[in-house]
Amino acid sequence: MINTKYFLKGFFCIKDLNSPAVALAASFIAIGALFKNIGLNIQESVFSTFLTYALPGSLIMAESLMVGASLLNIFLAVWLVNARLYPMTVSLFPLLMHKSQPKLKYYLACHFIAVSAWLIMKENYKSVKRKYRLDYWIGVGAANLSVAISATAFGFFIADYLNKDMMVGLAIVNPIYFLCVMVNAMKSIQMILAVILGSIFGILFYFISPDWCILFGGFTAGTLAFYMGELNVN
Repeated sequence: MINTKYFLKGFFCIKDLNSPAVALAASFIAIGALFKNIGLNIQESVFSTFLTYALPGSLIMAESLMVGASLLNIFLAVWLVNARLYPMTVSLFPLLMHKSQPKLKYYLACHFIAVSAWLIMKENYKSVKRKYRLDYWIGVGAANLSVAISATAFGFFIADYLNKDMMVGLAIVNPIYFLCVMVNAMKSIQMILAVILGSIFGILFYFISPDWCILFGGFTAGTLAFYMGELNVN
């Protein structure tokens, strides 16, 4: 059973001033419009967001469909791009675990892993008793997923009124929001170096390999930031 009190407390975090709801909705409006433009119907569009949830995975799926990729290739591409959520899971779930919670709830809760919900939980978990943190997290995740699904449907229905530039503009609102949140959260040398070096190496690797610049830039910047931070501590 899910504790209703803490579920609703987590769910209504979406109303806070620092909530990602507006940025999340803007990006999924663009996703909904994109789904319509590639030929999906409303049921397929909404179900896709429900299953895929995270924005990059939805974009990869849509782009793969546009170029006629096979179902296996689409599955592998979405799986690989969503592998970035694994470190978030590893860092978050030890904070949620309690012996009174059944294992089945953890499988349900994993579906809600996304940067938007993760940021809310990491900021608020200390204010919630450990026994009820999983219920609180499910509420946070359900709220964010509800926004994503609703925005996808809305974007699908207004697709005819959005041109390409408007869709691109809406799609990048969410990444810009996350960048601002990360800058605000830069309280350690590793985080500061990761953001600064990531910005530099992302651009440098673009001139070497535009298709792989984010992966190579992020890996290089993150590795250097970690070891430089360790050296600074020692």
